[in-house]
Amino acid sequence: MPRTHSSDRPSRPGGRSARLVLAVCALLVLRDGTQAGEKARVGEDAPRPNIVLLVVDDLRYDTLGYAGNAVVKTPNVDRLARDGVSFSNTFCTTSICATSRATILTGQYARRHGIHEFRTPLSEAAFARTFPALLRAAGYRTGFVGKWGIGGALPRSEYDFFKGFSGQGRYFQKGRAQHLTRVLESQSLEFLEGCDEGKPFCLQISFKAAHCQDGDAWPFQPDSKYEQLYSDGSAPVPEIATDEIFRTLPEFLRDSEARRRWHVRFKTPELYQKSVKDYYRLITGVDEALGKLVAKLESKGLAGNTVIVFTSDNGFYLGERGLAGKWFMHEESIRLPLVIHDPRAPRSRRGVEVTEMALTVDLAPTLAALAGAPTPKSMQGRSLVPLLRGEDPEWRDGWFYEHLFRHKRIPRSEGVRTATWKYVNFLDMPAPRNDEGQPLGTSYEQLYDLAGDPSELRNLAYDPKHRGDLERLRARWRSLQEGAR
Repeated sequence: MPRTHSSDRPSRPGGRSARLVLAVCALLVLRDGTQAGEKARVGEDAPRPNIVLLVVDDLRYDTLGYAGNAVVKTPNVDRLARDGVSFSNTFCTTSICATSRATILTGQYARRHGIHEFRTPLSEAAFARTFPALLRAAGYRTGFVGKWGIGGALPRSEYDFFKGFSGQGRYFQKGRAQHLTRVLESQSLEFLEGCDEGKPFCLQISFKAAHCQDGDAWPFQPDSKYEQLYSDGSAPVPEIATDEIFRTLPEFLRDSEARRRWHVRFKTPELYQKSVKDYYRLITGVDEALGKLVAKLESKGLAGNTVIVFTSDNGFYLGERGLAGKWFMHEESIRLPLVIHDPRAPRSRRGVEVTEMALTVDLAPTLAALAGAPTPKSMQGRSLVPLLRGEDPEWRDGWFYEHLFRHKRIPRSEGVRTATWKYVNFLDMPAPRNDEGQPLGTSYEQLYDLAGDPSELRNLAYDPKHRGDLERLRARWRSLQEGAR
């Protein structure tokens, strides 16, 4: 497989005309400026591509066939990766649903878009700089299906076709026999049925799967057609899902919400097998929906000019370290799949794995660039289009993580992830004390040498031999923190 190199609360207004929305968007973009060189190089006579963005919920990077998972069945995603470009080092800049979805829409870090919890909406001005607003202003037919995931009123008037819902939704709605994934699949096909070659479109599909059904005795509820799938054999248990490793965590993580949810989802071997197999079944259900979408595009003659982007909002612990959920900066929580399939690409760019670090903050400028739309300077990510083409741009060698959601059992954290190091600062947690009872800092820190310790088991932050590494990563954290504003 070819590879590239790697390197170290106001509600939105309703009832306004489409013309006014387009004018506001255009005015804001012009006032905000555009980033030079971020447009896709499309010939004057070439049609603009259609775009389908699929965002799966709580889908970690290694639970797909193309990524090396030998159990879960994802033939349609695997085919996308085989015929497209996979980004094997993709991360969310904040591992929680609402914040990450706002980042995907805006191309901004949470510090800038201000969505740290589930009730805060995007303002009218902020939404006007999101990629769906920019593409609609550029003449695209826009659609949204599924979990909106951000606070405030649903933005029905901001899309040409809107079938979104507030909150988490339920896999089996009262009075409805059909699984939610199949409902979203049908709504997506309905949108595509109304598309034609005369007008480019952008469809966002935001699945509830594979998120758990919070508060339910059956946390992961797949379509009944998959109930027997994966019944033969056992789901592999991670090597680091042990009590011994759990006991090495700081007390505030041992008593965190992630541990409480572990008891509900993974506590016994039988519960672990049930939860993980159902999680896999939900993923296979999403994969089937993708297959139906591709078939519809092909039947309408649209597949040859439709870019498909497949990714997730954040990762997910499957019992590693005795934890469940996400939030923290371990790889299981922050690392995502990302596949971009562009049927217009030459054969040399098929089945390519890109190892440069891609972020959720990069998605909005990438989609704008693919559509040839102007990219506002308010977007802090970078277009991935040069990497898609096989170019060799100077690229990031590290990035900033932030998780500022306030919860009594989810400690706030920030950090830096480079190709070989990870630094984490739990902002509100006290540092450990030395033998004389003196604190070893102002907050609890973690430092991991990812090259020598990819499982993040040895915290070097309080090892005198790594004082220089700690100071270097601290300085990088402060610098990137300032740049994320």
